[in-house]
Amino acid sequence: MPEGPELHLASLFVNETCRGLVFGGCVEKSSVSRNPEVPFESSAYHISACARGKELRLTLTPAPGAQPPQEPLALVFRFGMSGSFQLAPAHALPPHAHLRFYTAPPAPRLALCFVDIRRFGHWDPGGEWQPGRGPCVLLEYEQFRENVLRNLSDKAFDRPICEALLDQRFFNGIGNYLRAEILYRLKIPPFEKARAVLEALQQHRLSPELTLSQKIRAKLQNPDLLELCHLVPKEVVQLGGKGYGPEHGEEDFAAFRAWLRCYGVPGMSSLRDRHGRTIWFQGDPGPMAPKGNKSRKKKSQATQQGPEDGPKDPPPPSKAPPRTRRAQRHLTKTATQQPEATGLQQAPTVPEKGRKKGQQTTSGLRRPQKIKADASPGESGTASAS
Repeated sequence: MPEGPELHLASLFVNETCRGLVFGGCVEKSSVSRNPEVPFESSAYHISACARGKELRLTLTPAPGAQPPQEPLALVFRFGMSGSFQLAPAHALPPHAHLRFYTAPPAPRLALCFVDIRRFGHWDPGGEWQPGRGPCVLLEYEQFRENVLRNLSDKAFDRPICEALLDQRFFNGIGNYLRAEILYRLKIPPFEKARAVLEALQQHRLSPELTLSQKIRAKLQNPDLLELCHLVPKEVVQLGGKGYGPEHGEEDFAAFRAWLRCYGVPGMSSLRDRHGRTIWFQGDPGPMAPKGNKSRKKKSQATQQGPEDGPKDPPPPSKAPPRTRRAQRHLTKTATQQPEATGLQQAPTVPEKGRKKGQQTTSGLRRPQKIKADASPGESGTASAS
């Protein structure tokens, strides 16, 4: 799921690729998207972007003399689970391009596309940031820190710290992988009470005798949780890539995967929080861990099956007799069928009439029993035939 760094990288991508391009015509929405139409059409306009937390604002600005005369239009995007921006030739649009902005002729037409495979993303033509979201952890650090420490009495901080970190009213831009990496670096159990973790930061003040450079060095060497909420996303932005770099496909995510220390890393444990989101951690989960929720540890591929391990032996065949109706009919037919003539003398067949239930015939086969219709799979001994 795109988090603050991914939205910021997307805004950088839009500004770099659209610089110098002139767009024209109407904005085109896919027929399957449930998002609103974009009421904008211009003979020539430019596109710029900026990000704030988990939102991105795209601004369409008409060029001087463009027709019809109109004011700039701003769209605010939330990327959902899989949103991103791509620039592609107009004749070869990427799959799942649900909103398209086309360049003006006569140059070869390009399209800036909002691509969203899972269609959880959303855009709002109003152009306003979503009300209730806190300051951006990347671009508004001082306001972000003040907003958290000023509101520690809020009931959101009664929850475990791993859940509080996903509350966008206070941690706008933090998501699932960022919370795991931040808590891991500070060795904070994810299910420690949020208020207990953050109250200590209210008293944390650097000595006024330190110079500015000394204060910066102290923060970088021993950052607290709120400082890491700013520094860790910056590291991801500096990595680049993630679909917006020079590489293609999975190679563009290689640096990010190598950067991860905790999230999805072999040897780390995981639990599901109250909202069903998986939190990765190391060591004790903390006193507020869900009851009855067993921790799972991710194994490396090497430990799952080493090179010296051969293929596992196949399970022995079941000795239980077939119990499906089709197999039962086949068994009955086989039991009653006379064998082909051979040089061996055949024993006479015992007449059916008067024979006791369960009595074996001279061929050694037991008379087939009728299967009850309500027999459970566990009682039948084998899985039902498909």
